[in-house]
Amino acid sequence: MSSPIVPIHDWQLALAGVLVLLAGAVSAALRLGLLRSLVWGALRAAVQLTLIGYVLVYLFRFDNPLLTGAALLIMALVAAATAVRRGMGGNRGGLPISLLALTSTTALVGTVVVRGVIDPHPWYAARIVIPIGGMILGNAMNAVALAWERLHSEVRRRRPEVEALLSWGATPWEAVAEVARTAVRAGMLPTVNSLAVVGLVTLPGMMTGQILAGADPRQAVRYQIVVMLMVAAAAALGCLLLVVLAYRRLFSPEGWLRQPEDQSQDRP
Repeated sequence: MSSPIVPIHDWQLALAGVLVLLAGAVSAALRLGLLRSLVWGALRAAVQLTLIGYVLVYLFRFDNPLLTGAALLIMALVAAATAVRRGMGGNRGGLPISLLALTSTTALVGTVVVRGVIDPHPWYAARIVIPIGGMILGNAMNAVALAWERLHSEVRRRRPEVEALLSWGATPWEAVAEVARTAVRAGMLPTVNSLAVVGLVTLPGMMTGQILAGADPRQAVRYQIVVMLMVAAAAALGCLLLVVLAYRRLFSPEGWLRQPEDQSQDRP
């Protein structure tokens, strides 16, 4: 099964945009207020993907490890900022923590997958490293954002319980251990749910892309299994690292729980 990739021409790409207009028409008819967001989001996505396509052509052509590393670092910065914006309502105090959690997770999981599973030659091949890194970052970013949000919301909800534990002599970690577990579970839940239905309800992106490119479905499935396991590990490690790094900022140096406004203004 080695059929070539079927090219998509400009007019065919524009035809696909009609689907967004159809969704926008439904939004307008029901007065959902989503027409502008849909159109703007579609245009933004198209421009971003077009630009990254040209950038990837350049990176793949030169295949330089420094350029590849710089591209991954920029992606990690964007992912960390997005996770903080979604999970903390725009407060940038958690940016260094998010960045450290995401870069550490991507480095660890990416190294295992690239060097241990795929093992390209050279090992820093941009065609392999950048897509793998992007998938890890994207999924870890969503998990970290959910963990951020749940960590803060649970601390607010359980504030009397946490303060009572502190007054009884519990350490800060002991006081928020259950909150931390709840945050990690919340961050991992979408990934766990997707693992349960993959292949039965959805045919994931990498598998579908390889099949459309003419790959043997059995080989495409193997790659997809690696991706799903990689994503699950990234979500788990990203959430765990985030909670371990972030819980201290909920407390004062003396070990007392900060007020919500102090937590939002604090810088790690």
